[in-house]
Amino acid sequence: MPSRTAELELDRDGAELAPKALDGSTLAGLEQVLAGQPRDVAGVRLFGVKGLLCFLATSGPIGCLAARNLGEKARPVRAILFDKTASTNWSLAWHQDRVVAVRERQEVEGWGPWTRKHGALHVAPPFPVLAGMLTLRAHLDPVPGTNAPLLIAPGSHRFGRIPEADIPEVVSKCGVATCLAEAGDVWTYATPILHASDRASVATHRRVLQVDYAAGDLPGGLQWLGV
Repeated sequence: MPSRTAELELDRDGAELAPKALDGSTLAGLEQVLAGQPRDVAGVRLFGVKGLLCFLATSGPIGCLAARNLGEKARPVRAILFDKTASTNWSLAWHQDRVVAVRERQEVEGWGPWTRKHGALHVAPPFPVLAGMLTLRAHLDPVPGTNAPLLIAPGSHRFGRIPEADIPEVVSKCGVATCLAEAGDVWTYATPILHASDRASVATHRRVLQVDYAAGDLPGGLQWLGV
């Protein structure tokens, strides 16, 4: 399978790195806000965490990156903290993110099925909703090749909703990019891009704050859960 290490561009590839977007004091403040979250779990859904929104709003150091591409109406609609360690050293098969988090269930044509993830209500929306979103991953720790960097298939977000049986073929066609990072780096992705992650070969902390952003309201009385 080919590996692409050239610089990625969001418009062309569906992913882009903002190196050192978070300086030392910002990282320290973010770590303090997240310090009380549970450890040794694969992912922690963040909702109502005091002090977090100022980092994620469009005026903040993470949210401003979303606003560059989605405009000033961008809002954080879901946040998850991942902490891959020696005791939580999971792998993730190639897949698309296909659901959004909402406040309560409303029956709207084209929306479903419904699930609960991390205690929050999720629903699969029509693909254009996902295509209009961005996912930002703010790195609190270095992610060299040994620490399970995210793998993406550049351009795969342009294939629409990809049947699981077709995923290997699309990955082969698009190639694979390894998304290395330093502490303070922020990766921006098209939300429906194909991505995966191996187990870390040298497991250390790999804390990543992952935030989904959208710019529009939802139909039929549905409301984003938010953060």
